[in-house]
Amino acid sequence: MSQTPLLQVRNLSVSFTTNDGIVDAVHNVNFDLYKGETLAIVGESGSGKSVSTNAVMQLLPKNAIVNSDAQILFESRSLLNQSDSDMRRIRGNRIGMIFQEPMTSLNPYMRVGIQVAEAVMCHQSISRSQAKQRVIELFELVQLPNPNQAYTKYPHEFSGGQLQRIMIAMALINEPDILIADEPTTALDVTVQAEVLNLIKDIQNKMGMAILFITHDLGVVKHVADRVLVMCTGDVIEEGPTETIFDNPQNDYTRMLINAIPRGQKDPITDNAESLLKAQDIRVKFLVKSHFIASKNQYFEAVKGISLELKQGETLGIVGESGSGKSTLGRALIGLLPSTGSIEFKGQDYRALSTRQKLDLKKDIQMVFQDPYGSLSPRMTVGEIITEGLTVHRPEMTKMERMHRARQALEEVRLEANALNRYPHEFSGGQRQRIAIARALILEPSFILLDEPTSALDRSVQLTVIDLLKDIQKRRNIGFLFISHDLSVVKALSDRVLVMQKGGVMEEGTANDIFHRPQNDYTKKLIAASFDVDDDAAA
Repeated sequence: MSQTPLLQVRNLSVSFTTNDGIVDAVHNVNFDLYKGETLAIVGESGSGKSVSTNAVMQLLPKNAIVNSDAQILFESRSLLNQSDSDMRRIRGNRIGMIFQEPMTSLNPYMRVGIQVAEAVMCHQSISRSQAKQRVIELFELVQLPNPNQAYTKYPHEFSGGQLQRIMIAMALINEPDILIADEPTTALDVTVQAEVLNLIKDIQNKMGMAILFITHDLGVVKHVADRVLVMCTGDVIEEGPTETIFDNPQNDYTRMLINAIPRGQKDPITDNAESLLKAQDIRVKFLVKSHFIASKNQYFEAVKGISLELKQGETLGIVGESGSGKSTLGRALIGLLPSTGSIEFKGQDYRALSTRQKLDLKKDIQMVFQDPYGSLSPRMTVGEIITEGLTVHRPEMTKMERMHRARQALEEVRLEANALNRYPHEFSGGQRQRIAIARALILEPSFILLDEPTSALDRSVQLTVIDLLKDIQKRRNIGFLFISHDLSVVKALSDRVLVMQKGGVMEEGTANDIFHRPQNDYTKKLIAASFDVDDDAAA
C-alpha cells in the first residue's frame, strides 16, 4: 500500500438549508484513502455516509453548505476548487461511482448498452463499435445474462439486481483510480453479491484501485474492507483496521451495529387461522417478439404455474436470485401484472369482482415497493404521501385527523414528526423506505406485499422494522407476502418459505426446515453464499 494517500478529506462539515431551517448532516469528518485499499464507511441511514462521499464527487444539491476550511484532496489536488468541466473529466474516469438506487440512476428512455458506452466514449477516444465490445465484456464480467441481448434492452426490462450489475459495469468501464461504492450490493441476491464482491476485489488487485465502500451491511464489510470508519449522526466515532473493529470495538454504538443481526423466529399462527389468499397455477408471460400472425409471437414465461396459500396472520417468505420471478409473482397476485390462473382473496374470486369492488378491496391490500425513491412522488411532502390513501379510502376524516395518524405512522418506523413537511429527496435511502412502509401501514390492511422492504435499511433499523411488522401482524392479524434476498431477515420474519428459480418453485417448507434442513442443492447454495445468516442456519 502506498504511503501517500490517494484521497484526503480534512475538516469536512456539511449542512443543508430546509423549510425547517439549517440541518447539520456532517461534522468535521477526516479520513485518508490509499491506493489498493478498501475503506468502508458504516453507520445507520442518516449518519452522513453518502453526504460525505457526495461531497468528494461534488454532487451535493444546491441547498448544501460546505464549511470554508474543509479540504478534499485527490492526488494532492483540491477537488473543492475544481470547475464543473474539470470535475466532469474526473467523475467516471478517475473516480467512478456506483449509486445506491440503480432504478433511478439510469435513463429510462435509453438502451442500457448505449448508456454504459457513453461512459467510456466521453473519456476515451474510441469508436462506438469498440465501446460496444468493451460494454459487452463488462456485462459478461458482472454476469449479466445474455450480454449481447442486454445491450439493446431498456432499464425497465431488468430486475433490480440486474440493474445494479449494469451500474457496476458502468462504474468500472474506465478502470478508475478510486471507486466509490454506495450500497453496491443492496439490490443483489446473496449468490450474485458474493460473485460481484469477488469481481470488484479481483479488478482492484489487477488495477491497484482504491475503494470507498459505503454500506450498512456489516457482513459485507467484514468480507471486503481493510479499514472501517464508523459514523453516527454526522460524526466519525470510531476508526481502525477491520479485524480490530469487529474483534475489539471501543464504542457502544459500534458494538450495537455489530450485534444488530436478525435472530429468532416468528411465533406460529393458530391452527384454525382462516385462508387469506389462495392462488392456483399462476402464470405470467411477457411478449419478447411480436409477429403479425399472433400464433407466432414469442413469449418469455417469467412465472411458471405456481400455487400457494397464505393464511391470516401468516408470513410467506419468497427467496431466490434476481430474475427468478419473485417480484413478478407478487405483483401478479395483487393485480399489478396480467396473469392466468385463479386468485382468491378472503374466499372471493378476485377476477370475478367488478372494477368498483376491486377498488374497495385495495385498502385491504397494500404494497411496499423495492425502490423507495421511485415509489414516492418527488412533488409531494411526506405528509401528503402518507395520508394519500386515507384521503381516497377514508374521506370522512379531517385533515387534522389524517396528519395525526401520519405522525403516529412515522413514529412507528422511527422517524421524527417534522419529516411531514419535507420532500423525499431530503432523506437517505433507508429513511425513504421507512416512509414507504408507514404509507402501507396507515390504512391497516389485511394483506401487505413486501417487496425487499428492508434492503435499503441498516441493520439496527431492520431489527426495529422486523419487530414492528411482527407486532402489527400479531395485533391486526395481517398476512405478509415477504419477498427478499436477505436470508437472515426472511428467517426471522417468515412462517413458511418458498424458494424460486427461473420462474418455478425449487423448494417449499417451514422456515425452520428450509434453513436447517434444505433438500434442494439450489437452496443450499443460497444459504452458503449469505455473509450474515447465523452459523446454525447454514448447518
